[in-house]
Amino acid sequence: MATVFTIHNLAYQGIFDPSVVSSVGLDESDLLELEKEREGKINFMARGISFSDVVSTVSEEYAKEIQSKEYGAGLEELLADKRDRLFGILNGVDYQVFNPQTDPHIALNYDLHSLDNKGANKKALQRECGFEAGTDIPLMGMISRLTDQKGLDILVEAIKAVLELGVQFVVLGTGDFRYQDLLTHLAKEFPHNMKAFIKFDAALAQRIYAGCDMFVMPSRFEPCGLGQLISMAYGTIPIVRRTGGLADTVKDFDPRTGTGTGFVFQNYNAMHLLVAIVRALEHFRDEGTWRSLMERAMSCDFSWDSSAHKYEEIYKLAIELRKKGH
Repeated sequence: MATVFTIHNLAYQGIFDPSVVSSVGLDESDLLELEKEREGKINFMARGISFSDVVSTVSEEYAKEIQSKEYGAGLEELLADKRDRLFGILNGVDYQVFNPQTDPHIALNYDLHSLDNKGANKKALQRECGFEAGTDIPLMGMISRLTDQKGLDILVEAIKAVLELGVQFVVLGTGDFRYQDLLTHLAKEFPHNMKAFIKFDAALAQRIYAGCDMFVMPSRFEPCGLGQLISMAYGTIPIVRRTGGLADTVKDFDPRTGTGTGFVFQNYNAMHLLVAIVRALEHFRDEGTWRSLMERAMSCDFSWDSSAHKYEEIYKLAIELRKKGH
């Protein structure tokens, strides 16, 4: 039988003691030896890569990155050996769920042609956060697992400087206790322009997507990312690090050509994040430029249609390779 192995996040490899195979009715002696396994452990990720006909992951850029030592998590050589059978296919967005025109969780529905209605969602979110309500006050959001991978270390380092720029900032998520505590403390220190919702709340997440002007994703690495795709559907401009799926889906705004859908920074540090935020704030003050940016973002199509066709192609390839005995 042909096999396609799809990697979501290479960091989670499923490394266990060999005795675990007995739980599925196998004997340790049935296991084929694998050079990449160390210290007597079995690595389910490495086995999936090694014994599949085709390997896929969730963005083209991430497929390239995981062949490098920086992102390969010890499996870069194995993946590089499979490079002719390694494909990156973006995750898609369910626009029946994430659609500001029909979303039942937001204050006022809107679309590309009624962007003024987005302001009502912003004011409603500002009031929910205890902020001063006003469409001219920049409002940034973040919905995330609160972990190093998601860039929380550089965000926390930069956040006071961001707030001093007159920005209102709302974050929703759970994760490492140290970040939960830090964000809660910052929200108490800056109650007029910082709010931390330490919980999971799908309806609130959609209100944040609809109400914010900008959406921050400063990830250390990001296999695909859905937050930036959803935020663009709501006309909320992403500020992202150039990595993985973020690099594939958010194009840096160029004021000379009037192209781009967000603000992108390269180096993983607080200063470069802050510079990207300052760039975004400068253009936010120009209503015409910002509206055009919103319209371009909302015009992007990241539905599952294109990705589904690509998956169909690699499934067919896997069958062909298996028939040929490759």
